[in-house]
Amino acid sequence: MALLSRRGMIFGGLGTLTLVSASAYGVSTMLATAAGQEMTPPEVLDAVTEDRVLLVDIRRPDEWRKTGIAKGAIPIDMRRDDFATAVLAARASAAQPVALICARGVRSRRMTVLLDEAGIAPIIDGPEGMLGSFAGPGWLKRDLPVVAWNA
Repeated sequence: MALLSRRGMIFGGLGTLTLVSASAYGVSTMLATAAGQEMTPPEVLDAVTEDRVLLVDIRRPDEWRKTGIAKGAIPIDMRRDDFATAVLAARASAAQPVALICARGVRSRRMTVLLDEAGIAPIIDGPEGMLGSFAGPGWLKRDLPVVAWNA
């Protein structure tokens, strides 16, 4: 049995588990090409500070209240019916890259693919998220600036 996870393939059978890098099968390259690029939180912060990218926090309002939002981010709940339209409206221009951040990189990856398939590009995934993931420690553990959200 083989399971495809976000970061690789896990093969299991008769009590044996082996972790195989997705890049060995070209999967990570394929996903990166299909959905745009990835950036670490410090790279995103630098790009936002220099007005080279629009950062969109796609988490829920209760998550924004709990941790705050990344400095420079615009909160747009990914569950909104008009999510793609709201992202387009927030861009300074049609060419402005959009970086997505969520809690741990799972939702941002999914929405990166969705926006890319909708023809909205360039889209950048923040796979570490606010809380960290297998991709890295995340925005908060890197002690990057946040802004309180109380709407």
